[in-house]
Amino acid sequence: MSNTEARPVETRCGGRSGAAAPAAVEILTAREVPLGGPRAMPVRRTLPQRARTLIGAWCFADHYGPDDVSRTGGMDVAPHPHTGLQTVSWLFSGEIEHRDSLGSHAWVRPGELNLMTGGHGISHTEVSTPRTTVLHGVQLWVALPDAHRDAPRDFQHHVPTPVPLDGGSARVFLGTLAGDTSPVRTFTPLLGAELSVEPGATLTLDVDPGFEHGLLVDSGDIRLNGTALRPAELGCTAPGHTVLTLVNQGAESARLVLLGGPPFGEEIVMWWNFIGRTHDDIVRAREDWENASDRFGRVEGYPGDRLPAPALPNATLTPRRNPAPADAADRGPHA
Repeated sequence: MSNTEARPVETRCGGRSGAAAPAAVEILTAREVPLGGPRAMPVRRTLPQRARTLIGAWCFADHYGPDDVSRTGGMDVAPHPHTGLQTVSWLFSGEIEHRDSLGSHAWVRPGELNLMTGGHGISHTEVSTPRTTVLHGVQLWVALPDAHRDAPRDFQHHVPTPVPLDGGSARVFLGTLAGDTSPVRTFTPLLGAELSVEPGATLTLDVDPGFEHGLLVDSGDIRLNGTALRPAELGCTAPGHTVLTLVNQGAESARLVLLGGPPFGEEIVMWWNFIGRTHDDIVRAREDWENASDRFGRVEGYPGDRLPAPALPNATLTPRRNPAPADAADRGPHA
């Protein structure tokens, strides 16, 4: 998915020097952002924001729907670029057609993970299909560590098997949870899972104490470690927790997305669809896209023009480089 804001904010993220002690749950509320043209589909964005820019290497979270595509027109995102990141597409309902400059032509369907790597550069499109009546899901980005930020284009697809839990279930699309491990490769340790919690049930999840975690509520009356969360809120916990306790106080099943990873020890610059380390990285990426450089390749099969890059901001942001915490150090891909 593209960040289609006309004036995207240049954001400095990361740079924390070590793990924090366990703390109360931090609640992030979403802001609404239009995605697309005149009948723009609204999305709710919880990352990045001023209060918090990262959960592990997770750096961007859009939550959309349930969206009646007959009213909004659905999703139609023209060819656009990415650098320095991986995109994670996960649907609850509907269907999206994906094309990219690697030559991938795939569909995003409920309960199926599509992960695209755009390190040095990739471009892609996302269009909801005619079979879609209600579109509902999340689009997430993962920042690549400096050692792998120019990784080659890649595309992975995985269909996780539901894992039954006492009081609910989990679909683990990245990392390990409840005894299930995703085979999908990432460049830092990550956790990504869809959770279902039955009415009145309590889920107790053993988690990695080196991870910070974020729980995005799609539906349900949920308490995370005793803190109430409403739909579209993201509850965050610091490293140090070995257990997360989720209580569904409502009369209907709750649906949640759990994200996690060790604190990302590098500072990054995010602007539009690019992640770099300096302002100049962003300038070069924008110039390469506007000049139709081979860096991003070409998406075949989309009946329309590419998205133009927005104008750059006047200000220059030069992030300092803090050392990564030892437990977040990375030497290569993870499964």
